[in-house]
Amino acid sequence: MAKQYRYNPALPFIRDDVQGNLCINGEYVFSDTRDKLPLERLLRWVSSPNPQKKDKQQDKFRPEIHVNNNFTESPHDKIVWLGHSSFYIQMGDKRLLTDPVFQHLTPFMKRRHGLPCDIYQLKNIDYILLSHGHRDHLDIPTLKSILRHNPDCEVLCPLGFEPLLRKTGFRKIQEAAWWQQYNTAGLSISMLPAKHWNRRFLTDYNRTLWGSFSVQYQSQNLYFAGDTGYAHHFREINRYFPAFDVCLMPIGAYKPRYIMEWAHTSPEEAVQAFHELNGKTFIPMHYGTFDLSDEPASEPIQIVRKMHETQQLKGNLHILKVGEEYIWQ
Repeated sequence: MAKQYRYNPALPFIRDDVQGNLCINGEYVFSDTRDKLPLERLLRWVSSPNPQKKDKQQDKFRPEIHVNNNFTESPHDKIVWLGHSSFYIQMGDKRLLTDPVFQHLTPFMKRRHGLPCDIYQLKNIDYILLSHGHRDHLDIPTLKSILRHNPDCEVLCPLGFEPLLRKTGFRKIQEAAWWQQYNTAGLSISMLPAKHWNRRFLTDYNRTLWGSFSVQYQSQNLYFAGDTGYAHHFREINRYFPAFDVCLMPIGAYKPRYIMEWAHTSPEEAVQAFHELNGKTFIPMHYGTFDLSDEPASEPIQIVRKMHETQQLKGNLHILKVGEEYIWQ
């Protein structure tokens, strides 16, 4: 069994006790062993009825859209949800997009709501943060559209994506291993762990890395979780980042648990992770835009809202409409 540690030698580590991400036979792993969803669980999901099928069919929830054509024009530091895991983030004089996906995924997996603005209005973008390669997080048509209007923007991503991104047309790309800091102007951005996996084609299972991000500007500190299951890495991150002002946390696509717990947090787990990160403001994401799992569309946000009302979520909860601006205080 061939083992090696991979990293970007051009970037510094923010920890002195790591040596990169472990690859076993060319596959990245979360801990120290190869991991894969058992086939029998997948077959069970495909062959079993959804116990919430009726509730899901009757649930017509879609995130509310706040039409907003000029949020890129104001000078305020802000966060704007664009649906799913896509955010526009403005910190200082820098503008970022996270996991931009603005199209239907397939003819059978359509986006459930529109955008608050036209893509061409997302201009002067400095950095695109890509957490991993799944098609609901890395969409080639969307990236090409952004690049047309932002030819100088730079992609910050995990290891392994440079060939795909160069074919897409990007010239500025930085790959990083977990605990490496990107070379960025005006911001401090680091690649951090996540419990997930990657595949875009049949033969590329975990050939590329996945991760989460810390973004720091002066006293502001933001955490973008990407896609992740619940595990020890949140407590580990907290040892090196004692607190986050804002945490962008995934709450949807968590049922059935015997399938989804491997790679997606439930709403309750997302709140637990938020506490372990010592977060101040919880902004939910990864719900309502695409139908990816068995729970009814409105269930995850209802759970998080209830946890806040009953003080099980210790901190601020800010549920954004699509296109609504969260102004950084």
